[in-house]
Amino acid sequence: MTRHLLLGQTLLFTGNPFAGDWQDSVTIDTNGAVLVAQGKIIDVGERDALRAAHPDAEVTDYGTDLICPGFVDAHAHYPQTAIIASWGKRLIDWLNTYTFPEEMRLADPEYAEEIADRYFDLVTAAGTTTTCSYCTSAPTSVDAYFRAAQARGMRVYGGKTCMDRNAPDGLRDTAKRAYDETKTLCDRWHGHDRLGYVITPRFSPTSTIEQLDALGSLWGERSDCLMQTHISEQVEEVAWAKDLFPEARDYLDTYEAFGLIGSRAVYGHAIHLEPREIDRIKEVGAALVHCPTSNTFIGSGLFDMSLARRGLVVGLATDTGGGSSFSMLRTMAAAYEIGQLRGTAMHPSQLLWLATQGSAQALHAGDQIGALKAGHEADICVLDLASTSAIAQRHAHADGPWEAIFPTIMMGDDRAVRDVWIGGVRQAA
Repeated sequence: MTRHLLLGQTLLFTGNPFAGDWQDSVTIDTNGAVLVAQGKIIDVGERDALRAAHPDAEVTDYGTDLICPGFVDAHAHYPQTAIIASWGKRLIDWLNTYTFPEEMRLADPEYAEEIADRYFDLVTAAGTTTTCSYCTSAPTSVDAYFRAAQARGMRVYGGKTCMDRNAPDGLRDTAKRAYDETKTLCDRWHGHDRLGYVITPRFSPTSTIEQLDALGSLWGERSDCLMQTHISEQVEEVAWAKDLFPEARDYLDTYEAFGLIGSRAVYGHAIHLEPREIDRIKEVGAALVHCPTSNTFIGSGLFDMSLARRGLVVGLATDTGGGSSFSMLRTMAAAYEIGQLRGTAMHPSQLLWLATQGSAQALHAGDQIGALKAGHEADICVLDLASTSAIAQRHAHADGPWEAIFPTIMMGDDRAVRDVWIGGVRQAA
């Protein structure tokens, strides 16, 4: 059994830095080490002690680079890879102009495979080791996504996007097809290797009552799965949902009425929530996912990060391709900027938490990924904290480890990613 010993600075969480004083929840060990074997983290500690205890381990010395958990992107649309950064539309027009035409192309298995491979190449180069993605309504897109992840040994989540109204003919299914195809795909992929199936109504405006009811019933049968959807992304969308569901108390009720609420629900965006919705989401333990680059790019609004301080489960995501970057570093920077605009400035430890353990907890995988902890899966990102001349000159004048890390969060990109380990396997550069 080959053991790998990684030496560097290590990011260590002992709690949630949003739950109180961040200093009580996270530390940087400037003389740290991580021992990896058989796909798992075996031990985390001080480098000299671990070197002495494991003299036969293969050593990779990263010097002053930061060894942290691999990034976890909790809300993405991998089929939109090729149309990322498309110009000039609000949400509904953006879907009709760019998203829906591109998603129809993934009914072709070869094209779906091409896009899935390209997507995973891009995100892993940016330090992301786990994604939760919407596929398209075509089962071929789901198969391509999971096969590409499986070949890389990745822990990923995803599912067929279900829509039976307010979408092009080439993407619409029916309530029965949504149920039957989702069930078949779930049986095919869920729990195999490191793959998790997610029941996925796109959002209530693109599903009839019959389809939402069918998917709620299926989730009741497969309660071990996650359920993902969108909520309250733009004010126009909220008004649209209220028009389509006049009996609903609010947007959340368009899901709740059909059983699409629970602790394993993952709601993307959640910018314009009403007080009842916030209270209900907290009560059931569902997760919200903040998508900052998307929210600014499409002009959706500013997420309220005080919800994390109020005890709601919050993850972070790129929202490819509404989001304008594949990088969780760029996403953290955008989250910081939005926090500033909302009067809730975030410490670097909180940003890193959102991109790792926070997102892992949103996906109910916090006991497997998202932390450097013995027994966790060995998904690791190593960051060069002086990757460009602009970052290096600021890093040289840093006062302490957090001040040294923050410039990479704000200005870093894939050049800052020194190495990525997935399931204990070092990825090729």
